[in-house]
Amino acid sequence: IMSGDHMKQAAEHLRGAWKLESFEAELQASGQRFKPWGENPNGYFIVEPGGRMIALLTAGERPVGEADGDLASLFRSMVAYTGRYRIEGDRLITKVDASWNEAWNGTEQERFYHFEKDHLVLTTTWAPINFLPGSPVGRGILSWVRT
Repeated sequence: IMSGDHMKQAAEHLRGAWKLESFEAELQASGQRFKPWGENPNGYFIVEPGGRMIALLTAGERPVGEADGDLASLFRSMVAYTGRYRIEGDRLITKVDASWNEAWNGTEQERFYHFEKDHLVLTTTWAPINFLPGSPVGRGILSWVRT
């Protein structure tokens, strides 16, 4: 259990702008890891000192979309949300108040975090991966570098 001082230090270390370097998915059943959005996903994770965060992530090398099918594909290859966050131990919990997916609004999104040298690593909780066939249970592992 983190003391109040440790949580304050962790919050201070999280603050700022982070650029996405890698996004891996891990399947719970097999432990298989892969990069569903390619070698060069794009995105930023910004943590404000006032208690708000915003995240925008996209797959790498996305084509421009004009037709409905193309636009739907673009929607499935992105994540964007914002809200007020709190830190509880090694968890960053965001109360979502705006999102690319209306189903997330009003929910709490929980991410486990740790630092590896100059990188912030966020790991999602186990959940169905809706953009994969059959929606297998998995989690995302995202590595960020401070900008």
